Amino acid sequence: MSLRLGDLRDCFEGVIPSIIATTSADGVPNVSYLSHVEEIDDHHIALSNQFFGKTARNLRDNPHACVILVDAASGRQVRLAVTWLRDEAEGPLFEAMTASLRASSAQVGMADVMRLASVAVFQVDDITVIPHPEGVEPEPTPPPRPSLALAAEAVTRIAAETEAAGIVETALDGACKLLDAPAAILFQLDPGREMLVTLASRGYPRTGVGSEVAVGQGIAGAAAALGRPVRVSDMSRLRRFGSAIRDTSSTEEETRTIPLPGMTEAQSQLAVPMYVKATLYGILFAESPRRLAFRGDDAAALSLIGHHAAATLLIGEVMANEAVAAPLKAAAKLPTASFRVVHHVFDDSVFIDNDYVIRGVAGRLLVYLLERYLIEGRAEFSNREIRLASELRLPDFKDNLETRLLLLRQRLEEKCCPVRLVRVGRGLVRLQLSRRPEIERAP
Repeated sequence: MSLRLGDLRDCFEGVIPSIIATTSADGVPNVSYLSHVEEIDDHHIALSNQFFGKTARNLRDNPHACVILVDAASGRQVRLAVTWLRDEAEGPLFEAMTASLRASSAQVGMADVMRLASVAVFQVDDITVIPHPEGVEPEPTPPPRPSLALAAEAVTRIAAETEAAGIVETALDGACKLLDAPAAILFQLDPGREMLVTLASRGYPRTGVGSEVAVGQGIAGAAAALGRPVRVSDMSRLRRFGSAIRDTSSTEEETRTIPLPGMTEAQSQLAVPMYVKATLYGILFAESPRRLAFRGDDAAALSLIGHHAAATLLIGEVMANEAVAAPLKAAAKLPTASFRVVHHVFDDSVFIDNDYVIRGVAGRLLVYLLERYLIEGRAEFSNREIRLASELRLPDFKDNLETRLLLLRQRLEEKCCPVRLVRVGRGLVRLQLSRRPEIERAP
């Protein structure tokens, strides 16, 4: 074979469906479309078997078949002469292809329909490039990006950061540069609610800080549920993961839901899990308006950035909690003008002057700080004392207090609230208020 399977990586992206042709024992041909074709090594491929009734029968009678692959980037077509070896209904290969199928089919609402029965393993006997009928040469495949070098650069920059905000921003910068992508999001897992919360984003008209996506929903949710990278190369075949969320600020007050940031023209998306000590911390997500913008090696390189960012954030959390805070200062005297804060206890959602701000743990944090200001007349607080406050119900270090405070700070700034949260030192934050808060409890 003049070509190797490793030279055909773009043909395995699944943008254009592949085809398998088989024949029965009496020579009757049959053609089927394939949803997934995976490269195993330089001499073997695996095909997903979902609706393979006639194809499977033919292969048992005659194991020789033909598979047509199409390179979506160049349009080149390749014919593989293959021999069926076996079917696998368990094991690492089956599990990997099952996860890939679940991730993609969930985007079109067919997660319960497109179930993998087995994986058919084939030996590749020959590879032939099908010439264009008019002799047109395909577009050359662009050279790969220096993924490892760019990932190493991002990891080095993350290691130099000491604050949560700097770590998160550097991770997003690194992701966009690594992938040549215009937009990225860093989600943090809220394990108690099985939700991914937008901690920060890059490249969108609105940051969407505090917006949420359920584990298992969309590309990011699928990566969290499966614990592995999920990559889509042509979103025209799938439903964009944020399409069900209305992108209007007027609905925030009605639904207490912050619109998820999204790129309406996105064609490629990539989401990788961020792990610390075998525990899911969050998801690093990127998207691009170009088809086939992300390749297999990009997922591995982005994972390096994600894992390192998660570990650095956790180290920063420990250091902030152990830091000796400076003497706490009393709050400055405020004008008599006030602003209204309504705290809904059932979901800890907080409204300021009738505008929805935040909910959950971040909502409890905001109300706690404002109440301490009113009762004790001070505006500075240490991470240590916040963590020890029993009314906040914060679980030890797993709660990621530093990033909770970062989320709250960004949300208050984005909503132009009369209260801001400022980091004044490691493990120390200060309230800045332009008016006096009046807190109300609501069901």
